[in-house]
Amino acid sequence: MFDLYMAPINRTAKYRIGQVVKHRHFPFRGVIFDVDATFSNTEEWWESIPEDIRPSRDQPFYHLLAENEETEYIAYVSEQNLLPDESGDPVRHPQIGDFFDGFEDDSGTYRLRARHTH
Repeated sequence: MFDLYMAPINRTAKYRIGQVVKHRHFPFRGVIFDVDATFSNTEEWWESIPEDIRPSRDQPFYHLLAENEETEYIAYVSEQNLLPDESGDPVRHPQIGDFFDGFEDDSGTYRLRARHTH
């Protein structure tokens, strides 16, 4: 028997791959290189977030090539904690070239690198 209350919620991601975003609460920004429809990280990662600021699992989560004033890193962020970055500045992360061909100054987004398959 199928329980209607257990059915997954279909959500459309608000942000897109190549878009530059910033964190709503913490001082970092980044470019999205992947999206999970719902939480897909480890239970340890989930438990490490203080309960009073832990986001819902039932929303898109974004993989970012992120940066702050000191360093560059990979971040995993819930949709509720992201905002569009409207600075128009490119991200300085060293792995940008692994995913993207270039930065579009007029739109403030990155062009996804074409993948070749055999």
